[in-house]
Amino acid sequence: MLKAFLPTSAEEMRARGWAQPDVVFVTGDAYVDHPSFAMAILGRVLESHGFKVAILPQPDWQSAEAWRALGRPRLFYAVSAGNMDSMINHYTANRKRRNDDAYSPGGRAGCRPDRATAVYAQRCREAFPGVPVVAGGVEASLRRIAHYDYWSDSVKPSMLVLSKADLLVYGMGERPIVEIAKHLENGDVRGLRGQRGVAYLLGKNEAAPDDAIELPSYEQVRDDKVAFARATRLLHHETNPFNARRLIQRHGDRVVVVNPPTLPLSQEEMDAAYDLPYLRRPHPRYREAIPAHGMIKDSVSIMRGCFGGCTFCSITMHEGRIIQSRSEASVLREVEAMAAEPDFKGTVSDLGGPTANMYRMRCTRPDVEAKCHRPSCVHPTICKLLGTSHKPTIELLRKARAVKGVKRVLVASGIRMDLANRDPKYVEEIAAHHTGGHLKVAPEHVSERVLDLMRKPSKESCDTFARSFEAASKRAGKEQYLVPYFIASHPGSTVDDMIELAVFLKQRGYRPRQVQDFIPAPMDVATCMYWTGLDPTTMKPVETARKLKDRETQRALLQYFKPENWFTVRKALLDRGRKDLIGSGPLALIPAEPPKEAVEARRKQAGETYVHAEDAGVSRTVGYRPGRKGHARRGRPR
Repeated sequence: MLKAFLPTSAEEMRARGWAQPDVVFVTGDAYVDHPSFAMAILGRVLESHGFKVAILPQPDWQSAEAWRALGRPRLFYAVSAGNMDSMINHYTANRKRRNDDAYSPGGRAGCRPDRATAVYAQRCREAFPGVPVVAGGVEASLRRIAHYDYWSDSVKPSMLVLSKADLLVYGMGERPIVEIAKHLENGDVRGLRGQRGVAYLLGKNEAAPDDAIELPSYEQVRDDKVAFARATRLLHHETNPFNARRLIQRHGDRVVVVNPPTLPLSQEEMDAAYDLPYLRRPHPRYREAIPAHGMIKDSVSIMRGCFGGCTFCSITMHEGRIIQSRSEASVLREVEAMAAEPDFKGTVSDLGGPTANMYRMRCTRPDVEAKCHRPSCVHPTICKLLGTSHKPTIELLRKARAVKGVKRVLVASGIRMDLANRDPKYVEEIAAHHTGGHLKVAPEHVSERVLDLMRKPSKESCDTFARSFEAASKRAGKEQYLVPYFIASHPGSTVDDMIELAVFLKQRGYRPRQVQDFIPAPMDVATCMYWTGLDPTTMKPVETARKLKDRETQRALLQYFKPENWFTVRKALLDRGRKDLIGSGPLALIPAEPPKEAVEARRKQAGETYVHAEDAGVSRTVGYRPGRKGHARRGRPR
């Protein structure tokens, strides 16, 4: 098959001899023809089934003109905010606007609207009324029912209500989108309501299916946090595609229906999707680099899904908890094709997926898997029925680094340490051949109570892996380090917990440069904890840092070693009676006196030319402050 980009303009469609496209993908990302980008893999899958697919990347949403320029789609519009939720893409954990966007040319921000799915869907209907609109992608998937929206600090209705889409595809879309296209050749969009992996909105006079589990209504979860927690628990209980039941949720006089998830792709289906003729680079319409492409252009996805079920992570809710793996042959074909490119420098930047060492790991008892409702296969303990062999991964890595033109193969996806601890040979292999000086791991915290709320393994798991990796690196004659990722302000995490974490970091010599501030993404279990103050699994209270000042304190403790955090860390330690951690002792987190950089940072932050004496440990004097109510200049008549 001749390699060519999918058309993005009327001129490109005419060059192919098309009178009109069958499907138009509207996406918030720049068009990069690489299987890591949703519009590329779904577009190529449709193309392989004979459909004419056009891409409308990052259109000007202020009017429908960009939509009209491509003409009326014969079958439907496929709408997505992009590879990320548009609000997470746009805003930091402190709700401040980000200055860049990795999925846009030149990393420019502002190339997509807030809550892009709803905006794009509106323009589709405006441009060509009557054309079915199918919403999908991460943003739509995680907002398929009523959900907490961190950026408005409120509960919002289903994306179906907000976008008025005819159908919403949740989860991974290769199989559903082909089924939708084939059905719409001769049928209407209502005929798709029995399909797996979709949600839809019933009309006012349509009866809800009688075989469904009813979630608390939008109005109930909006007004009652206990009802919100119950809805979250019910939703997460119905995620196993082999036994999940249909769900409904009332929104006023309308009803949202969520069908069971689509079944996992087989190895053959995964291979078919990834073996398509991708060009692996941005469309030539762009004159500037796409940062996200630079990050993944030399990477290869070997699997998808995650059975970890971490409460703060959306991967399981979007990709599913069942691991879907490509064949060894398919992965090696991609590595060989990449190595043959003239601009390839010899390094495969990542051979992995959501978690690098879950390749081909599945339940060993399909009959039990079909009945299982566990939210995690590895928490509170690793299920005895889970196949945890790293042998397929080790063999794949060895063959990949032996491909002609490949100098080294790195693993950058992150490693699940509790699984790796079960296989010393895997740790040896990673340390000797697949670490570029630093290896990413994600212990996330050290407090056992917080780790339990996260569904993460104990800190001993991290220490065990760290010792094994250090020893394996020495045997390989390499000086290599772990790069641990931790989360500040996760529900359940208190200042005392963060002090414990800071001490842990100090003792082990870790100084995290990057800090993850907890962001309540829609539909996550941890987001429910944040909003309701309840663990939906147990319905027990969970203390949560919600105020900006409290969140800043937790972040500062995670980076206690930064001079600009001295005052914040000092106050937190004194407030919690931990003066023993201030000074020059071996366990001290900060010195007794503020560093010069700390004083300068405070001055800059306050916008003043002085620092109050009390901040340096000196008693404060009282003076006149203009404009202060209830006070007057000394000696002046009142």
